[in-house]
Amino acid sequence: MTDSGPKLKLFKWLKIIISSFIVTVLLLLTIASIRTITLDVNVGLQLAQWEKTKHISLVIDHRQREELIENFKEAVRIPTVSFSETESNTTALLHFDRLLRTAFPTVFSSSLVQHENVANYSHLFWVQGSQPDLEPYLLLAHIDVVPASESDGWEAPPFSAKEINGFIYGRGTIDNKSPVMSILQALEYLLIKGYTPRRGFYIGLGHDEEVSGYNGSVNIARILKQRGVQLLFVLDEGLAILDGVISGLEGPAALIGISEKGSATVKLSVNMVPSHSSMPPRETTVGILAAAVKRILERKPETNAFVRTTTAVTMFNAGVKVNVIPSLAEAYVNLRIHSAQSLQEVLDLIHSTVGDQRVKIELVDGFDPLPVSSADEKSFGFQIIKKTVVDMFPAVTVAPGICIGNTDSRHFKDLTNDIYRFAPVWFKPGDAQRFHGINERISKKNYEELVVFYSDFIQNCDIQKLPEPHSSVHEL
Repeated sequence: MTDSGPKLKLFKWLKIIISSFIVTVLLLLTIASIRTITLDVNVGLQLAQWEKTKHISLVIDHRQREELIENFKEAVRIPTVSFSETESNTTALLHFDRLLRTAFPTVFSSSLVQHENVANYSHLFWVQGSQPDLEPYLLLAHIDVVPASESDGWEAPPFSAKEINGFIYGRGTIDNKSPVMSILQALEYLLIKGYTPRRGFYIGLGHDEEVSGYNGSVNIARILKQRGVQLLFVLDEGLAILDGVISGLEGPAALIGISEKGSATVKLSVNMVPSHSSMPPRETTVGILAAAVKRILERKPETNAFVRTTTAVTMFNAGVKVNVIPSLAEAYVNLRIHSAQSLQEVLDLIHSTVGDQRVKIELVDGFDPLPVSSADEKSFGFQIIKKTVVDMFPAVTVAPGICIGNTDSRHFKDLTNDIYRFAPVWFKPGDAQRFHGINERISKKNYEELVVFYSDFIQNCDIQKLPEPHSSVHEL
């Protein structure tokens, strides 16, 4: 038994290295395919014989444009902030509920739509289809936002929805009120025009995604599970259309998230007898802990596979007085776990990397990376998203990607095999820093594109099955 320890450890290292190598190769192949063959793929998609369905073209006139922009601005002005898992602005959440009912009266009054509040502040809509044998899908978004303060350096107050050079500024303009409002706005316009979907679908709006969604989306998923609902796929926030962001790629690319990283918060602590700063010991709690943290963050040959799992020290606590060497030093490390690794493998790696019994290592919370959803030519959800993107933006290349953040969609993994994370929000260089940062914004034009996208997407889902793929290879 004692001899098997090093062998088992070596096997784990080899597994991590090989898995990461394979994922890296696949990533490089994906980038290469984006650069070289995506235009051909897009053409093939357009040439495929798609099933004919009645399609209502959404042409937005001047009055509707003013209406949808004002509805969106009002949503941004409501500070639906989640501060922690136990603290949120419930007054704002109730205000947002009233806004939805005022802005989208047809959605709330239509006989085709059933609505219910979940956990007081979240929303679940069921839009009944004319063919109940078609498996439903779920459109997911969230109402809450992270905190924001004008003193942080915003060009406009973060809850003002002020227009600057064609952009609407405010917390939630990207994450995630633009999908919330555009999904319901699209449905409102479709219902007004007499639209009845063939394939029924759900809309879920969580109220606490920014603090893990344990009250909102967890309960939405629980309700659907209790009712025996199985979903064809889920579409949530995540990735976007990147223009000039990917080095070496000419033209914009729409990345559809087919998985998302796992997450772990790990606490490292060192506890020793306190002493006076005038007689310092050779090693202090702070020094021992700092060395351990440094080893976690170092890039060295045996931890190259660990690089794909990002590691960030988010809190470091020690000391209560300037002349007393602290008895306790603590650090919290947040890790985003790559799909090639598991939570347990990462924890094992931390233990072996720290290699100091004086450092106590505790898992505060965490979960494994999400399963990888299908993205081939037989994948209904992926191909419908792709078709909708290509129809709207013919010059945009489309490829699968991995979402580096976590979304509410992970709570629905027991209800479907396919979860996709995408909204057609345009990101140019520098825009990623606005996400959860200062000067979050979206252009009025882009918001209008979201409304059209969801209108087309809902109708594209009405086909019974995907067409046979159009081959670019012809027999002679």
